[in-house]
Amino acid sequence: MTKVLELNKAAVVRVEYRPQGGVASIATLDMVAATLERLRNRRLGVPGIGVLYGPSGWGKTFATNTLALENRAYYVQMLSAWRCKDLLIKILAEMGVAHGKTITTAKLLDLVTEQLTASRRTLIIDEFDHAAKSDALVELVRDIYEGSQGSLLLVGEELLPRKLEAWERFHSRVSTWAPAQKVCVEDAVKLAPIYCPGVAVSVDALERLVSLSKGSVRRVVNCLTVIYEHSQLYALELVDVGVLAGVKLPSDRAPERRV
Repeated sequence: MTKVLELNKAAVVRVEYRPQGGVASIATLDMVAATLERLRNRRLGVPGIGVLYGPSGWGKTFATNTLALENRAYYVQMLSAWRCKDLLIKILAEMGVAHGKTITTAKLLDLVTEQLTASRRTLIIDEFDHAAKSDALVELVRDIYEGSQGSLLLVGEELLPRKLEAWERFHSRVSTWAPAQKVCVEDAVKLAPIYCPGVAVSVDALERLVSLSKGSVRRVVNCLTVIYEHSQLYALELVDVGVLAGVKLPSDRAPERRV
């Protein structure tokens, strides 16, 4: 249970001990949940493609992976080496649909669209920037949508919407543009009990972490993990900005060369 107390004029997030792990309902997670809901419950005639975009580290992959499990969505994370047939095979593997080794790309596409139509489950394709480098992959995903009329959520970096403008027929089928949310103090308050369990962390210390993170929830998580290790090493029950000044926190700069 999280309580905000007043201690030496500094608000403190104090948490009871619990095992590390769990999922915090941060802003990006809420954004993805709302986007999936909007795609599922869209009106007849409204396109069913959504795009979640934002800088690296803003929690897009974690949020979509987590909510894919909760919503029984199909989740595939693209790799740079994939071509059309690779993507279709990976989607079918996620769907649990068997196919022959010598099957054609066209038949694989039919199997994917048939399963999406029958299941009415959302297909999430992460790292979609890899697809945006290829006319064939973008057109393939449009074929998946047209053949199934299902719900697709595509996830990528902050420039993904601009990249997709090159394919007007695809771009016009996107009904929801969902910008990932940069980490905020409220998010940090929710993350602290998970990654720094049993330690009271002052809100001004969390504000400092958020400022250093430059919007990245991943950096806040990394910093909280380091703070937890520091508190265990020195048997600390409270971490405020004074303590924080003595903690070597991860940064976005490469380490200096030592000779």
